[in-house]
Amino acid sequence: MAESITCPSGLTGRVRGMKVREERILADRALAKSGGQVDELLSACWEELVEAGPYAFADGKVNWGQVLQGDRFFALLQVRVLTYGPEYAFAVPCQSASCRARINWELDLMQLPVRPLTDASRASFIAGNRFETTLPDAGKRVRFRLMTGEDERRLPQLQRAAPEKMLSSVLAYRVLDIDGVDSRDKRRFVEDLSLRDADFLVDTFDAVDCGVDTTLEVECPECFMRQEVELPFDRGFFLPGTQRAARRRERSTSSPA
Repeated sequence: MAESITCPSGLTGRVRGMKVREERILADRALAKSGGQVDELLSACWEELVEAGPYAFADGKVNWGQVLQGDRFFALLQVRVLTYGPEYAFAVPCQSASCRARINWELDLMQLPVRPLTDASRASFIAGNRFETTLPDAGKRVRFRLMTGEDERRLPQLQRAAPEKMLSSVLAYRVLDIDGVDSRDKRRFVEDLSLRDADFLVDTFDAVDCGVDTTLEVECPECFMRQEVELPFDRGFFLPGTQRAARRRERSTSSPA
């Protein structure tokens, strides 16, 4: 059964939960390597476009490569909720080096905070996806863009190309130009930024973007340390049966003989 949803930017349509045939998308390694799984899954489960929001889709059909990351994740979240319900259970290791216990956590996905796209950001996105800010330490004026599906698909390539420089790679990719800096020197300039300027840039990106807040606070049941973790977003998010199997194996190995 399809339901109407409105994404953070105003993109509105009708989506349904996953069917058995969608499992092939999640199991397709070629799609996973190319970053195309999200587009395929959204295209399969999106049944009707009602309102395009800030997007200019040429044929009246959603082009997920043009859609902002925040909208894409929100839509995926709704697909997951329509498929399995809002409850989501996951496990993460405790971050304390002296503990490292396994934290089992459960939450209602519908309770995650959603940040809408502001009118100002919508206008800048429509006008060419071009935003401006000034770096506090470097004093340079910087133009940058919000990430879309097409950008999202390139992130795995950046990670594989230079995993040790992921932060500078993403910043350089999102920054369009910098006052007084030649385009050929952009990457080197970004790598020489102070960490204060880098943090400022990331905060500025978030401030003008839209999406779902996926940072969670969990508590370790053994050492009681409270810690922030990111919502796990992997194959188990869409195929919780694999998580159930892992929990069964864990229970069986820990049960007394």
